Amino acid sequence: MDPVAPAAAVPNAQQLAATKKAKDSAQDFEAVFLGQMTSLMLENVQTDEQFGGGHGEEMFKGILAEKLGKQMAKVGGIGLAPAVMDQIIKLQQGSKS
Repeated sequence: MDPVAPAAAVPNAQQLAATKKAKDSAQDFEAVFLGQMTSLMLENVQTDEQFGGGHGEEMFKGILAEKLGKQMAKVGGIGLAPAVMDQIIKLQQGSKS
């Protein structure tokens, strides 16, 4: 027989929603961070004169960096999101007291 958790230990719908929102915000933060790092990396990539360069490539480098950052964060990132999420939750708990 499974022990029943005390009522205080069972998260309610509002707590679950707040945790999901904190997780999403932390993942978004990590995605932006990774996008910025990717953008800086792409600035130093030399373009091929025959097939690269030009206005179109410059225009879409930012979009590429943003999408790469989102995808990297989605598949696990660099471990920044869990640390940010912990801080968000601590701040939320502190503001309720």
